[in-house]
Amino acid sequence: MSSTIGIPISFFSLMVDMIAERVGERSYVTYLPELEAEYDYWMVGSAILRRGQSYRRVVRLSDGTLLNRYWDDRAEPRDESYREDVATAREGRRDPGDVYRDLRAAAESGWDFGSRWLTDGHTLSTIRTTSILPVDLNSLMVHLEQTLAKAYRIEGDGDRSSHFAALAVRREAAIRKLMWNEQFHAFTDYAWRRHKALPATAAGLFPLFLQVASQRQAEVEAQTVRRKLLMPGGMATTLVVTGQQWDQPNGWAPLQWIAVVGLRKYNQAQLAETIAKRWSCEITSVYQKSRVVVEKYNLMSRRAGGGGEYAVQVGFGWTNGVLRALTSLYPVLSRLSPQLCGASGAAAP
Repeated sequence: MSSTIGIPISFFSLMVDMIAERVGERSYVTYLPELEAEYDYWMVGSAILRRGQSYRRVVRLSDGTLLNRYWDDRAEPRDESYREDVATAREGRRDPGDVYRDLRAAAESGWDFGSRWLTDGHTLSTIRTTSILPVDLNSLMVHLEQTLAKAYRIEGDGDRSSHFAALAVRREAAIRKLMWNEQFHAFTDYAWRRHKALPATAAGLFPLFLQVASQRQAEVEAQTVRRKLLMPGGMATTLVVTGQQWDQPNGWAPLQWIAVVGLRKYNQAQLAETIAKRWSCEITSVYQKSRVVVEKYNLMSRRAGGGGEYAVQVGFGWTNGVLRALTSLYPVLSRLSPQLCGASGAAAP
């Protein structure tokens, strides 16, 4: 259930939504065993946790709040990056096993690697993934709990439906309280051991995408995107440059889609369209020069992105898929021209 390249992996319940749109709501019952298995994967050990304890992918805070984190059971170097992981662990003063687990957990998140996991914001050896409660993962878990509530309701099990609906409500409240960062005016990850909200990233758009945010929070988040994350080629991933691929100046297709859809849900149509146009022009511009579509883009220079542990990948499915989806939302994007792209890059959102 983990990945080494990608975005957070608990998207199964949204996939079931898409099936139900085509086939009908009984699809939720059809896939109920798989939804339960997905939930059990994330929540194993939650029944035995006391306050202030953690186990695998579950953390129970001192006030009893139950939230999720990324985790890996193996405290060993990754098979595909063994030499690099050993070198990273040697750079710090921590137990190498803890470093290896945090590297693996960040790979499970799909954001491998970026400043959001790093204690000092820049150095890979300071990675502390398992000490962080991610805002994107927990927003996705809200949707999974809501989907389980819906599935049990359709099946006719009112008690189980109410149980999962209550879990979703509690998790939503925790996200709005703990992961709303007044200092950065955005939803952020939460460092649960230090009781500290972390800097803003594009992951803060997940509470909008999954309608966890309040209207006020969404409006403030949109202002933060305008002021800090909006770049000539789309929405930035973070606010810092580290040389890691999930930091500036790189942009990633799935995060553009999440931002556009999330902003539209909270009546931020102009900003959503600006991101869609700038990102689509970025892809088109790079394609016109290189004749390829790639996995990530440099949002400041209209070229393929860089950084990270491997060469930029060509022909990436999510780039194609997001471009096609954005074209469905904004038909004008199917007729991109230098004039339109110039206007979208210069226009104020």
